[in-house]
Amino acid sequence: MISQDNNQFVFFANNEGLLEFNGSNWQLYPSPNETIIRSVKVIGDKIFTGSYMEFGFWKRQANGMLKYQSLSKSIKNKILDDEQFWNILNYDQWVVFQSLSRIYIYDTKSGNFKIIAPNNDVIKSFRTLNAIYFQINNEGLFEIEAGKSRLISNNPILKANRIVNVFSIDEGLLISTQKNGFYKLVGTVLSKLHMEIDPALTEGSIYSCELLSDGDLAIGTVSNGVFIVSKEGVVRYHISQSKGLSNNTALSLFEDAEKNLWVGLDNGINCINLQSNIQSYVDDTGALGTVYSSKLHKGKLYVGTNHGLFYKTYKSNEEFQFVNGTKGQVWSLFSYDGTLFCGHDVGTFVVENGNVRSIFSKSGTWKFEGVPGQKQLLLQGNYYGVSILEKVNGQWRFRNKLEGFDYSSKYFELTDAFEIYVSHEYKGVFRLVSDAKLLKIKKYTTYKQPKKGKNASLIKFNNSIYYAYKEGVFKLNNKTKQFSKDTLLSSVFEKDEYTSGKMIVDNTRKLWLFSKNYINYYSFTKLSDELKQNSIPIPASLTNSMLGYENISQLSNSDYFFGTTDGYYTMNINDLALKNYKVSFSSISTNILDEPAHNNILQEEGLFNYKENNINFNYTVPEYNKYINPEYQYILEGFQDNWSEWSSKPTINFKNLPSGDYVFKLKAKFANSSLGNTASYSFTIREPWYSSNIALFFYLIIGVVLARFIHKAYKSYYKKKEDKLIEENNLLLEIKELENEQQMMRVRNEQLLGDVDLKSRELAASTMNLHNKNELLAIIKEDLKKTNKDDNRGVKSVISIINNNITEKDSWNVFKEAFENTDKEFLKKIKTAHPSLTPSDLRLCAYLRLNLSSKEVAPLLNISVRSLEIKRYRLRKKMDLSHEQGLVEYILAI
Repeated sequence: MISQDNNQFVFFANNEGLLEFNGSNWQLYPSPNETIIRSVKVIGDKIFTGSYMEFGFWKRQANGMLKYQSLSKSIKNKILDDEQFWNILNYDQWVVFQSLSRIYIYDTKSGNFKIIAPNNDVIKSFRTLNAIYFQINNEGLFEIEAGKSRLISNNPILKANRIVNVFSIDEGLLISTQKNGFYKLVGTVLSKLHMEIDPALTEGSIYSCELLSDGDLAIGTVSNGVFIVSKEGVVRYHISQSKGLSNNTALSLFEDAEKNLWVGLDNGINCINLQSNIQSYVDDTGALGTVYSSKLHKGKLYVGTNHGLFYKTYKSNEEFQFVNGTKGQVWSLFSYDGTLFCGHDVGTFVVENGNVRSIFSKSGTWKFEGVPGQKQLLLQGNYYGVSILEKVNGQWRFRNKLEGFDYSSKYFELTDAFEIYVSHEYKGVFRLVSDAKLLKIKKYTTYKQPKKGKNASLIKFNNSIYYAYKEGVFKLNNKTKQFSKDTLLSSVFEKDEYTSGKMIVDNTRKLWLFSKNYINYYSFTKLSDELKQNSIPIPASLTNSMLGYENISQLSNSDYFFGTTDGYYTMNINDLALKNYKVSFSSISTNILDEPAHNNILQEEGLFNYKENNINFNYTVPEYNKYINPEYQYILEGFQDNWSEWSSKPTINFKNLPSGDYVFKLKAKFANSSLGNTASYSFTIREPWYSSNIALFFYLIIGVVLARFIHKAYKSYYKKKEDKLIEENNLLLEIKELENEQQMMRVRNEQLLGDVDLKSRELAASTMNLHNKNELLAIIKEDLKKTNKDDNRGVKSVISIINNNITEKDSWNVFKEAFENTDKEFLKKIKTAHPSLTPSDLRLCAYLRLNLSSKEVAPLLNISVRSLEIKRYRLRKKMDLSHEQGLVEYILAI
């Protein structure tokens, strides 16, 4: 069974439990005793269900979820063993639960039960406007009156045939039987109603039947699908598995508030949009094929497919008829001056009264365009360029091919200046300049910008040429002959919406474009030439169009034909008017990270723990249109500054929200029209405990105590630092004094060293003077000896005095005594370090200590400079000095 509540949510009795569909999401509520739910009925705000030995109702909680309450428990001892409840009806304050054995009448006001227990099985129960009926096996049709059963008719036909449903009509009752069709019961007279559907019912018996709001009958069969029959018994539709139904066994039927017909099948659920502004034709047999073009011409609807050309009378239930001679790929259909042209893979045909005449067969033909100012001429784009058709004596014929251009011309447009613009998917956009007679192309150029593109196209709209590919829509500047991007039209392909650049201009100057999730058309506003964008939210995946070969033809001012890969669909764009839909929240759940979510009350402001900061909103517009999806836009005030982009996704999740106050607002639109209401939900995420006012107060106290402690600690620290600094300063002063003393000692030592050096120099000078004196005296003595040949006594006396002065005291001894007074301990130290040194070596060391040069030392030793160098070399050997170490430096360092 199927039922619907006031929110337009639909409920289904299902094998696994109660199934709810809100237009966006499915929700399964397991049956209370884990058995199959057989019946469901929405009455007021309660959803009553019946199952195996159990019945009761579900009621929506504040969090949006349903909760079950059993009614059968109060009369558990009265319920029969193995009893199942197959139907639920209501009348005024009473609810009727029907099993195959008995009928239980529940008074919702008093809570009491009445039980009708017939002797035979209860086949089924029915509700009309003013009564409740039921059929008892082999007994006939009964009515419940005053809580008891009353026989209405025991006609043998009603006793022998299973009644599917009973409807109230002006004359009495309309009764649908399972195998014998329909009967009319007026008083006690039962008469057969003969209908067009009767022969079809013999093939598949009726299992379900509903009277629709427009007076038509919906009939569900066991093996032949669903029939929609008029009041007069004329079949309007036969919907079977071959025409889209999931299977041919329709166990239950239900018409919802939007006049959609829900079908509970043997396996699955189907929804039929009987009042839809969009009607589809699906070619499951494959006979028609993929539709590439269509045209309404002289009351006939022509359809060009990859199988050929087909036609039928417009708005009839006729099957499409194949046009002989057109087998193969049809690319385009073009109506011009009362003639229908067919662009085919093998050439060009003229279509006349369901027949075709070939007028061009040299190559395949893509499309056709008229020549401005020359009504008798047509341009056609072919596989190998552009050619001309000419009308002569009322007959169209091929005239010539435009010489000089041989590329495929799938999309082209002609300007008044005999310029032809051609779009080639793999080579880009060409500009061709033709002669005035359209005989040859004088020159052509290839545009570098815009570039070539997959599924690109080119078209003339409002006297301007447009080119569309994945980078956007580009408009030709008639003066500069260059393309520039059109911002308004290019917005269609933003946000990765591009699927095809195909553009179509209809008879009422609307420009159609296609994207991933929309069919878009641009039309001029009433009072200006500004373009207005209209978006129909039908995704390409649902329309099943051939990308790059989307096709639309205008059937009337508002009716359009759309070809698909497996048939076509028609749409009335004026009937896309907004119905009284409302957007609402179906559930709002929150959770702590990595923990299960729980649902919250929808009508109250939410207050959540700071850890419970992941929130999920589920929302819906309860509509059931196959093609058009509602779109949603939201803003979370306190977190976002702007509204989101429109999206068909009926859920949004916010994770790890910071603490604070928020308001979630939700808007929706359907078929490009905004809904009247805005749903909103306010909630607060608490501050964490460590950010609460009490915590802040304790933080303040702790801060004051800590500040006082830190102050004392700093005071103590800086006191110690001050004492240490004073101590360090005193120590520095002491060190400074010591440094000064050391400096003074250093100066004194330097002065002493200077004195020593001075005295050493004086000693060296004295030694040299002494040596020079001795030498002078020796020379004088020798001169006196030479001149004193007479042995003059006076001269001898002088020589004696000179000898006494020379020999009175040896110069070395004088030097040694003076040297030791100047440089104490040197000779001892060097003798101790080098015991092998001779007195002569010590004398040389003493002279070198005075830093005398070899020239100065040699005379003191009465040897030559060279002998001195030898002597120095031997001295180095005795001292065992390395080659790198200087002798003088070594001696000075001792």
